[in-house]
Amino acid sequence: MTRFGYTLMTEQSGPRELVRYAQAADRAGFDFVASSDHYSPWLAEQGHSPNAWPVLGAVAQATRDVELMTFVTCPTMRYHPAVVAQKAATVAVLSEGRFQLNLGAGENLNEHVVGQRWPAIGERHDMLEEALGIIRKLLRGERLTVEGTHYRVDSATVWDLPESPIAIGIAVSGQQSISRFAPVADHMVGTHPDKEAIDAWVGIRDSEGLPTSRVFGQIPICWDRDRDAAAQRAHEQLRWFVNGWTVNSDLSTPDAFAAVSEFVRPEDIVAKLPCGPDLDEIVEAVSAYWDAGYTDIALLQVGDQQQQEFLDVAVGPLLDKLRAAAPASAPAR
Repeated sequence: MTRFGYTLMTEQSGPRELVRYAQAADRAGFDFVASSDHYSPWLAEQGHSPNAWPVLGAVAQATRDVELMTFVTCPTMRYHPAVVAQKAATVAVLSEGRFQLNLGAGENLNEHVVGQRWPAIGERHDMLEEALGIIRKLLRGERLTVEGTHYRVDSATVWDLPESPIAIGIAVSGQQSISRFAPVADHMVGTHPDKEAIDAWVGIRDSEGLPTSRVFGQIPICWDRDRDAAAQRAHEQLRWFVNGWTVNSDLSTPDAFAAVSEFVRPEDIVAKLPCGPDLDEIVEAVSAYWDAGYTDIALLQVGDQQQQEFLDVAVGPLLDKLRAAAPASAPAR
């Protein structure tokens, strides 16, 4: 079953707009809404970065059916894992169990703001694994005291818990993180259509007799009635995207992202993501994700300017086309 989601991109829209877009996504029939959770936009041109958690609380009250999730939250530096557990539980209660917590090792852009050094990738994975253990225990209702390698927790209890357990996805970016987190997460979050990575994740879980995971991915698109306008907007807002995770995770400011993407051209962006009104082109791009094994695919519509028109005009026929083309249709809600 392939599910399709809508990305609340906090870096390009204000909090009130994000809530309205989530309502429209719910009405349009998306299966889930995924919110980014950043302190800063990648580029100054994007112009926003509200706190994702109050937005998710408002979205929980403003929507009815759609599943909610972070995509993704880093529980290692800017947030202490005990606080992440409390926030996740609260949103799950507000949404009556519609919330999933997706976690990752983070980006320097968002974590350096609290004045700590940016660790190397191995240490970040150590921190994420320790944080995950704390969050799991607190979400089970345990009273927790921990003297860990990276975190201390003193007599912590999350008092308001949802009726059903909160599923936790982990963002992975290579074989090391797959081997480490496939046995301890519920679901996988990936960065691009990599069948080998998904097969490795599934193989590890199968070998340990673990339940089947959902596999979450996200694809940027830039729908617009005018293809040239879409290409220009995608270049302005998303040119940092072409440098890849290994570069982007270590940059610390929007100025740094602007500098490393200075020579990216609009045609470079068009080669990376579908731009313009052609829905079949979008379906073709998304198909690479379900061919790789993704079960859940979020659409990230680039730019705030055309967001409402995208939701009102394009999403209905686009979802019809995606569900008709996908290996198995998502169930009607």
